[in-house]
Amino acid sequence: QVQLVESGGGSVQAGGSLRLSCVVSVYTASSHCMAWFRQSPGKEREGVAQVYTGTGNAYYADSVKGRFTISQDTAKNTLYLQMNNLKPEDTAMYFCAAAWNPVNCATPPGIQHWGQGTQVTVSS
Repeated sequence: QVQLVESGGGSVQAGGSLRLSCVVSVYTASSHCMAWFRQSPGKEREGVAQVYTGTGNAYYADSVKGRFTISQDTAKNTLYLQMNNLKPEDTAMYFCAAAWNPVNCATPPGIQHWGQGTQVTVSS
């Protein structure tokens, strides 16, 4: 059974930084893609960043481009999200996600496995 465990969330002031980590219980080098999503109360879950394991290509939501960086260490089966210059609108529960099928990792329907989430709160 695939398990994803996030860590690194917390409360920061606007302009601050956080680094989220996601440890996966299986060999991630064979995955199709891994991603970070976020969800605020009353809003739909949205894709923040994705990395496709085969190519190493990374993609970002327009709202986080230039501030967030997704990376993965396949030797450690770990996915990261470095978040800089955080804004209050980044406040949300952040979820790690993974897929082994050839799907679009930018939207929830294609995702096969989810973490439990880690809360990020940014105050102004």
